[in-house]
Amino acid sequence: MKWQGRRGSRNIEDRRRSGSARVGGVGGIGAVVLLLAGWYFGVDVSGFVADGNGGGGAQGGEITAQDERAGEFVSVTLADTEEVWADVFRAQVGQAYTPPTLVLFKGSTQSACGGASAATGPFYCPPEKKAFLDTSFFTTLEQRMGAGGDFAAAYVVAHEIAHHVQNELGILGQANQIRAQVDEARSNAISVRIELQADCFSGIWAKSVQAKFGSLERGDIAEAMNAAKQIGDDTLQRNAGQRVQPHTFTHGTSEQRQRWFARGYQSGMIADCDTFSANQL
Repeated sequence: MKWQGRRGSRNIEDRRRSGSARVGGVGGIGAVVLLLAGWYFGVDVSGFVADGNGGGGAQGGEITAQDERAGEFVSVTLADTEEVWADVFRAQVGQAYTPPTLVLFKGSTQSACGGASAATGPFYCPPEKKAFLDTSFFTTLEQRMGAGGDFAAAYVVAHEIAHHVQNELGILGQANQIRAQVDEARSNAISVRIELQADCFSGIWAKSVQAKFGSLERGDIAEAMNAAKQIGDDTLQRNAGQRVQPHTFTHGTSEQRQRWFARGYQSGMIADCDTFSANQL
């Protein structure tokens, strides 16, 4: 992925050092979505989805050269999502797109969705309209999950921003309102459709970013597809030495995640990412 020397986003809130330095950003009200990264690490992160005060300081540490590079990479990727989704909303939705803030932290921080740490992985918090990311997750993605490459990392960022797109479209709030009224199995099934749609939206972003900036390089889409494979619920359960239990899936199988990303990449149309109307995922 060609990203060096390109425009970075101003909607970054960097909490990696002591205190928090805010640059740009927006707020808002929405419904709480299940944290994305629970299965990334094979842990239950439901305890992190709770009422909170929002904002808050971060517990960080020394900022290394690798941290700085990762922050710059995320900033450029976020800027790309801003331009791409502004175009897509204008052309396909007929309304303006309001971008989210992306919070960079190191170690731990607080959000309106509860505490966040490196163990929770990246997630989107609708009440604040903020995505949260400890950039050390990119190292975990590559070394523990076998999903290396800068476009694999870009896919992770694009997926979290896709949840914001769902929030802006009113999809996320409606889906989570229904989830709050049904049993666990049906709630999980709705969560899978939320996540697969975010994968499809990530595919739209990948197609659009190539058309707009020509920034993709050979092998980039393969990196994203591999990342989608490595974070499928079935693959994560097998790699954790667990029995595959489809009724516990919250994000979809590896094959489903790859297929919906590919669908968005091939189509480029929001309407083709309607996982909620799909008879078969």
